[in-house]
Amino acid sequence: MKAIRKILDNIKPHVQKGGKFEMFHSTFDAVETLFFVSDKVTTKGSHIRDGVDMKRTMIWVVLALVPVMLFGMWNVGRLHFLSQGEMVEFWETFWYGFLKVLPIIIVTYVVGLGIEIIFAQKRGHEVNEGFFVSGMLIPLLLPPDIPLWMVAVATAFAVIIGKEVFGGTGMNILNPALTARAFLFFAYPTDMSGDKVWISDKADAFSGATPLGDALVGNIDSLPSPLEMFIGTIPGSIGETSTLLIIVGALILLGTGIASWRILFSTIVGALVMGGLFNLWGATDYMGKIPAYYHLIMGGFAFGAVFMATDPVTASQTNKGKYIYGFLIGIIAVLIRVFNPAYPEGMMLAILLMNVFAPLIDHYVVQGNVKKRLKRAKA
Repeated sequence: MKAIRKILDNIKPHVQKGGKFEMFHSTFDAVETLFFVSDKVTTKGSHIRDGVDMKRTMIWVVLALVPVMLFGMWNVGRLHFLSQGEMVEFWETFWYGFLKVLPIIIVTYVVGLGIEIIFAQKRGHEVNEGFFVSGMLIPLLLPPDIPLWMVAVATAFAVIIGKEVFGGTGMNILNPALTARAFLFFAYPTDMSGDKVWISDKADAFSGATPLGDALVGNIDSLPSPLEMFIGTIPGSIGETSTLLIIVGALILLGTGIASWRILFSTIVGALVMGGLFNLWGATDYMGKIPAYYHLIMGGFAFGAVFMATDPVTASQTNKGKYIYGFLIGIIAVLIRVFNPAYPEGMMLAILLMNVFAPLIDHYVVQGNVKKRLKRAKA
């Protein structure tokens, strides 16, 4: 670290105000604060500061995503060779998936960070840290065979329209990663849905349907076992299939205090309540034959609940509001899954919808508290 510090100290005078490369100050600041805590101090007012700044927080989220990403790479390779009827060793399987997923990650970070840096330079601000997480989330939400140019377009849309127009990190009302996926789903539906997109270069005779896809068309008997869906050896987006490793990520986020257990808990309860009501109704095979807990391990429910519903920027901020926010996400996700014949996955739309309503939920929670206090004061 001393060597890195020395290199950065040698470059720093040239990128500061009046330096030869002043235009690259935001870029340099982003690199410096990635390795070292900022040395800036508060000169007015009283503030509490410690070593856990925004970048350190974002890095914890990225670390929580690493197990999911590594499993996704292996699963991409496994499903590919399985569709070809080939049995290969672990490292060959992983290497195939690694080569498929890595370009998606690279394109996302190059495009996203490039736009972030341009906006920071124009505004004279520091580079926002939020894209460290979004740049990892976006690839994990996509199928392995998505064209790279679509990844670039979706990332640009998510950063510019989903975040920068609102003022950057901390100001956006929609989760940027989900904004990217929603853009791709509605702009290029054939590349984001159907049996062929979930398995890289699969054989034509091999079914690539996800569990949600089978459930939607009534193939209840074709669903994988609960254990397979929990472990994640099923078709789906790169990072959404393994509920087991998503739980590992959840434990990291909850242990570090980054994710809200209230949102996570209420989201699960909402899904189980809605799924349970459908089980009691039983009007269709989807309602009656699929246990409520299946919704927790199918599709992107677990991934969305852990890594996106708990996003501290776009979620409700009040404690009571977090319960309401998460509960409604769980209910709406299952409602969309069961009642929408054209779209098997409801988690993305449920979270985006509740992102929009989160400020309204907090408003009424705060107003409710104000009224209670006023009544106590009058008494």
